[in-house]
Amino acid sequence: MWPRLVANKFLRKRLGSNSFVADFPSNDEETLIRIPSLDKQQSLSHDNKETQNYKVFASTWNVGGVAPTEDIDMEDWLHTPNTLCDIYVLGFQEIVPLRASNVLGSENNKIFTKWNSLIREALNKKTPYQDNKLRKLQSISPDNDVQISPGFRCIICKQMVGIFISVWIRSDLRPYIRHPSVSCVGCGIMGCLGNKGSVSVRFQLYETSFCFVCSHLASGGKEGDEKYRNSDVAEILSRTSFPRGPLLNLPRNILDHEYEQKDLINLVS
Repeated sequence: MWPRLVANKFLRKRLGSNSFVADFPSNDEETLIRIPSLDKQQSLSHDNKETQNYKVFASTWNVGGVAPTEDIDMEDWLHTPNTLCDIYVLGFQEIVPLRASNVLGSENNKIFTKWNSLIREALNKKTPYQDNKLRKLQSISPDNDVQISPGFRCIICKQMVGIFISVWIRSDLRPYIRHPSVSCVGCGIMGCLGNKGSVSVRFQLYETSFCFVCSHLASGGKEGDEKYRNSDVAEILSRTSFPRGPLLNLPRNILDHEYEQKDLINLVS
């Protein structure tokens, strides 16, 4: 029992339950709550609220411990030359080799920074399609208080050993994002370390809560190995926990959210 307790303490100390990297300070959600346009939305009655439709791109990639190269074609993966979504959620497994120095040592921030840089470049590259999309958005913007600016910004990115998740949103939607949060669950060595497990992210867009789960489950192709993966999933669902928010009314667990996306889960290894 004591190795599990020690590992749990060590893992919590290293990862931090709520820390993540973003283009905006993590403490600015209190400022966002007071934005007049958002307060105006909240003051509407339920029957009068408008429904906004947004496209979400969610994908996962096990990169096998190989660092990204300069000539990697992220645009082909994201389909950015010919289409444009409103939210992009990208999950990675094994962005670093799963050797002891990476599992027990400090995080390699250079690797996830490189991946984020490539994502930023691909999403914000000027194309005729993107220019036309932006002009259309500006012409139908429902809120004149918000100036639509081109491009995408990162609202959450988080690494746990080799697991990495990065969330990007259209710049003009950023004022309506609230309560971004992360929750890490290690299921690897001693049942706790982060060579296996999940990184889950939560945020609200207007009044709708979203949750995305990126995980790396137990490996093995022999009969019975699926039980270990099922056990990892059960651990992730039971141990993932988010803050309840200032009004204590936010969903706490994965399945409590209005939209939860578990397709980022790597079911193979």
